[in-house]
Amino acid sequence: MIEYELGSCSLGCVLLAMSERGVCAIALGDEPSQLIDWLRQKYPHAREGTGNAVLLSRLQRVLNYIEWPEPDLDLELDIRGTEFQKRVWQALQTVPAGETRSYSEIAVEIGSPHSVRAVAGACAANLLALAIPCHRVIRQDGQLSGYRWGVERKKMLLQKEAIR
Repeated sequence: MIEYELGSCSLGCVLLAMSERGVCAIALGDEPSQLIDWLRQKYPHAREGTGNAVLLSRLQRVLNYIEWPEPDLDLELDIRGTEFQKRVWQALQTVPAGETRSYSEIAVEIGSPHSVRAVAGACAANLLALAIPCHRVIRQDGQLSGYRWGVERKKMLLQKEAIR
């Protein structure tokens, strides 16, 4: 069973979903209904939490992290993806807050230097915003590029991490 809760912060709305194994989705957006629709596309049987204290505490941890980034967002995660995606996501989790890496650097780090587009695809498939910090991946030329939750949010997250 997957339950979710919604909250709000300086970046807009936040949706956090949990399975029995851990947090399986963190999404950012403007409208709660859009986030719920997105979650239900991934997990059709997801339902709103009913005062689940663990779920609410994880959501509060994420909301606090957004406003005051810590070196690590310590959450038990339920990570679902291909082996390649998991390698990319594991590499992303080693990028310290306040730093960035290019898609090319991540490709080299995971031992697939010619898989830059696949790395970008893995970032796009990431369901765990912040916990798997794909917002820390930038283009080779240092410019910000696509972010599922909006380039402006990506910019704001990087700015907050840089001043922590």
